[in-house]
Amino acid sequence: MNNSPINIQVETQFMDAQSNPEQDQYVFAYTITIANNAQQSIQLLTREWSINDADGKVTQVAGDGVVGKQPHIGPGEHFTYTSGTVLTTPLGSMQGSYGMLWENGDDIEVPIPAFRLAVPNILH
Repeated sequence: MNNSPINIQVETQFMDAQSNPEQDQYVFAYTITIANNAQQSIQLLTREWSINDADGKVTQVAGDGVVGKQPHIGPGEHFTYTSGTVLTTPLGSMQGSYGMLWENGDDIEVPIPAFRLAVPNILH
């Protein structure tokens, strides 16, 4: 059970048309919805990702905002965005965190739970 006032939901999709398995290139899109269940606004300032492929390779990504934005999310509101990543294996995972700032000036690190990236039917 998640008791955090910030709720993260993730949906993933394998991008078959953009992938090239013969070249070990598997493209995945992920759509993330960030819901603010708190009583005050919050702003997403930074992101950090750990991207893992099936060969044990780990790629760390960090930067400002998401998809070029640092959104403000009001109480009871949500923000949804879609981004993507490329793996060299048909199976992998991602996890990370968002650096956010409450309206009152307090900062918070919000974990992004691990999620799987998988070519359809790769797992039985």
